[in-house]
Amino acid sequence: MNRRLIRPSLAEVQEQVRGPQPGARKKPVPPEDTHAEAYYYVKQMQARTPMVVVLTDGEVLRGTIEWYDRDCIKLTRSNAPNLLLYKASIKYLHKDENGSNGNRAIEPELEHAGREQE
Repeated sequence: MNRRLIRPSLAEVQEQVRGPQPGARKKPVPPEDTHAEAYYYVKQMQARTPMVVVLTDGEVLRGTIEWYDRDCIKLTRSNAPNLLLYKASIKYLHKDENGSNGNRAIEPELEHAGREQE
């Protein structure tokens, strides 16, 4: 029986070592902005969802988002002045489960920590 050795050609080996050619197709670069943030803000604005905004210093604000732009959001509050908040000063925000819409508050864990210090 006459067996023949199957091996890659020299050109195939050199191509694997060099990598893909400059003209070869590459994966497209993913978009820098997915617009998920804008979609979330618009959804909350249209539904007038009560929101809780926690600032980087721990202060908690409650209200609804009236409008937003690239750097700021406007938080509309009942029984308190409306606020223009820089996004850089926001630690996180979420829907208000209590539905209260208004004044400043302190996070429950921060309030508890304050009592321990006394």
